[in-house]
Amino acid sequence: MKKFIFLFGIIFIVSCSELDLNPLSAGSSENWYSNQTEFNLALNDLYREYLWATEVSYRTERYSDNWNQRLTQYAFPGGTIASDWSDAESNWVNFYKGISRANSIINNLHEIENNVLAEEFRNRYEAEARFMRATFYGTLVFLYGDVPYFTKYLDIEEAFNIGRTNKETILPFIYEDFDFAAEYLPEVYGSGELKRATKGAAYAMKARIALYVSDWEVVKSAAEDCINLGVYSLHPDFGEYFLSSTKNSDETIFAIPRSQQLNSSWSPRSWLPRNVGGTSTAQPSWELFYSFLATDGLPVDESPLFDPKEPFKNRDPRLAETIVPFGNVHLGVVYDPHPNSEMVLNVNTGSMIQNKDTRSVDIYAAYNGLTLKKGVDEDWLDQIVDNDIIIMRYADVLLMKAEADIELNEIDESTLNAINQVRARAYGVDEAEVLEYPSVQIISQSELRTILRTERRVELAWENRRFADLIRWRLAEVALTRPVYGLLDPIELREQIVDKGLWFLPEIPEIDENGLVDFSSLFDQGLIRKHVERNFDPKRQYLWPIPFKETQINPNISQNPYY
Repeated sequence: MKKFIFLFGIIFIVSCSELDLNPLSAGSSENWYSNQTEFNLALNDLYREYLWATEVSYRTERYSDNWNQRLTQYAFPGGTIASDWSDAESNWVNFYKGISRANSIINNLHEIENNVLAEEFRNRYEAEARFMRATFYGTLVFLYGDVPYFTKYLDIEEAFNIGRTNKETILPFIYEDFDFAAEYLPEVYGSGELKRATKGAAYAMKARIALYVSDWEVVKSAAEDCINLGVYSLHPDFGEYFLSSTKNSDETIFAIPRSQQLNSSWSPRSWLPRNVGGTSTAQPSWELFYSFLATDGLPVDESPLFDPKEPFKNRDPRLAETIVPFGNVHLGVVYDPHPNSEMVLNVNTGSMIQNKDTRSVDIYAAYNGLTLKKGVDEDWLDQIVDNDIIIMRYADVLLMKAEADIELNEIDESTLNAINQVRARAYGVDEAEVLEYPSVQIISQSELRTILRTERRVELAWENRRFADLIRWRLAEVALTRPVYGLLDPIELREQIVDKGLWFLPEIPEIDENGLVDFSSLFDQGLIRKHVERNFDPKRQYLWPIPFKETQINPNISQNPYY
């Protein structure tokens, strides 16, 4: 009961002296909002990480087929989520905290005397709060469907009587908030100013929320509004863009900043190889690995350029920037999961060391032989990382625009150009240099849909975008019902694969028209090992459960089907 009253009845305004700081003090709504500083502090609170939990530490990537974690399966792909699922509860609570705080800011802006804030700041602060509110409501609608919707203060009686509002009723209000934000937020911030939500972020996030519900006209319009600002461009180097040392790139549209000085950082140990002090707990999946096209633009099961014994050769350059190629130096040590590579070179010392990144030496080395490269830099060796949380970037906007064109069947040169810009950047060339990369020339709707979906997967891998794509494309019922496979145990691996000259995988897996990879044939031949099952339930899991506590406290809050 206390939790529900907190969500819908009592508004706390938490202040922080800098963006992303933990709260240093709290003020009630009765004595807060008396000057510009206090409004700024209240807005800062909306940038704190816990309100953006679905974007932090690969959180939703773990629910997708881009992720492997030894013999462990997360509840969502394992099909075991219920109304007491902790992720459903914590995200519900936190999104409503953010909404309540945004509402408090907006309502107080309308109630204060005109002399407290100049109209310019009043509009800008309301725009920022409405951007946040729209984002939180949009994500709630995507995850849970119909949800309680309110924009004003609620007393306790109102809180206990509120029910779920149809999402089709909520969406126009979400779009209205984004439109207001786009009108009054600046295009850019000046030198020395904190980088906050902008006009482009409002357009781009409106496009994303519309994408979640397949509202293609809105996706196209909002994405084009963002593109036409002329403020953003693709970072010249794909791999470099994700390093924590890359700040203020023209590709970044919206991000939550981190700083060790402001007590905002995280530990990457689970994703580091064991040779450099990591645990190799989780890896990019084989499904992701085989989704990267060959350099002729064809899937690996169709391209004559692909050799399963040299799986990184002749592949889209983003593969080597996302997953560490075998035999390459990574963080100062050669990475090689081959079972016969029991010693590897430490480049920093010039000496050979025992290779803990092969399971023939260390049984807890990567179970599928892969390790993450994207975003990983030397500073990860410190075990504390403060790279920004990138929530929206320009490549995503280009691909949203292209997808809307495809689904509306309004395909033209701008559609192909949007995809080709993203693909050409991966090859380090301009999109006009069509002979230097596999440019997209096809105009068939069905073929372009397949290309677009593959392009989103490889471009946005391990950026918390794959889960939403699987849900909205209704592909989770296929992708998340196939088992997780990995390498045979070391003795069998040598006998069945290595000694027969078949390393890495002996044959090419099948890839369907949706870009989903099927390894069942290799398993049936005893050439790979089944690690864990996936059990997505399509009757219920396309929506998350409403938290059990909420349905028990308020009889007007109904549960989603089959939970």
